[in-house]
Amino acid sequence: MELNLIWNAVLIVVVGVLLLRLAGRNSISQMTVSELVIMITIGPLLSRPIENQGLWNTFGVASVLILTVFVIQYLKIKFEGVEKLLTGKSILVIENGTINEENMKKMRLTTENLEMRLRQVGIYTIGDLEWGTIEVNGELGYKLNANKQPATKQDIQDLILLIESKFSDTSFSYQKD
Repeated sequence: MELNLIWNAVLIVVVGVLLLRLAGRNSISQMTVSELVIMITIGPLLSRPIENQGLWNTFGVASVLILTVFVIQYLKIKFEGVEKLLTGKSILVIENGTINEENMKKMRLTTENLEMRLRQVGIYTIGDLEWGTIEVNGELGYKLNANKQPATKQDIQDLILLIESKFSDTSFSYQKD
């Protein structure tokens, strides 16, 4: 095997890893469509030098693609309209415990698929939700109804204080940490 070919292969891997690390740590599920397209494009591009397409030209094009990711991310931060255009926005699929059929149709999302997503986060009844959305990365966002939300530490401390105040004349006492 030619030494130049070995050098090119090692350099491709090193530069490819550096460029992708520079681009960010988003998993595929967290990437926007534009970021995903750019990342998918980089893979085949990095193999071009092996096909004698030019090592430095390939690195230059890959760098331009990563720079494009940065520009898109910057524009999305600066201008809300650009973010809506390139990324989209979350879509409400559950309102006050009922499924929004119109939005489900727009997303081509079946009730079974929505229920599966809910079960994956431990929700078994749609009526337990105040609202539910499908976020731009495809994840499920939701807010439980007030009576279905888990108790917080503050809720428990308030309850303890209430109990202590009711039983202050008795021997009942709770020790706090």
